[in-house]
Amino acid sequence: MTVRDILKMGDPRLLRIAQPVAEFDTDELHLLITDLLDTMHAANGAGLAAPQIGVYLQLVIFGTNTANPRYPEAPPVPRTVLLNPVITPLVSQDVGTVQQEEDWEGCLSVPGLRAKVPRFSRIRYTGFDQYGDPIDRTVEGFHARVVQHECDHLIGLLYPMRVKDFTHFGFTEVLFPGLEPVDD
Repeated sequence: MTVRDILKMGDPRLLRIAQPVAEFDTDELHLLITDLLDTMHAANGAGLAAPQIGVYLQLVIFGTNTANPRYPEAPPVPRTVLLNPVITPLVSQDVGTVQQEEDWEGCLSVPGLRAKVPRFSRIRYTGFDQYGDPIDRTVEGFHARVVQHECDHLIGLLYPMRVKDFTHFGFTEVLFPGLEPVDD
């Protein structure tokens, strides 16, 4: 088990653009994924992108199969390793147009803070798993939010860059008193 250091907002390395993964099912890739999973678990994260540990590959992991102390109300999201992702916003079935919704987000690279961030309500994401097998899912809600958040790291974006209303941005302990104190 190797828990890596997570880069924090302000570090210019978080602004780099990640490169596509060219080779699947390699020992090096499997070790990197193990490190990402160990690091995410140690930090109680819902997801983690390779650039957050200083690796500039289009690789994200996410998933919450049990209650997560950082997101106690969130529904489960299947544990996923996603390489070379592509996100396509989809029409929301209930309103017939592409919709965005704001909800609270935190980030392991932005510890102790939360903000309401607009994200597409319903998306399709495609890419590959670590073996090169295709992934193609249509999701909505928290699952869609987590995928979009993690994939932003691949293009050098942190969630504060998407905040529209800074009256909904602040310290977790102030905004959510009583939420288990974990390092966001």
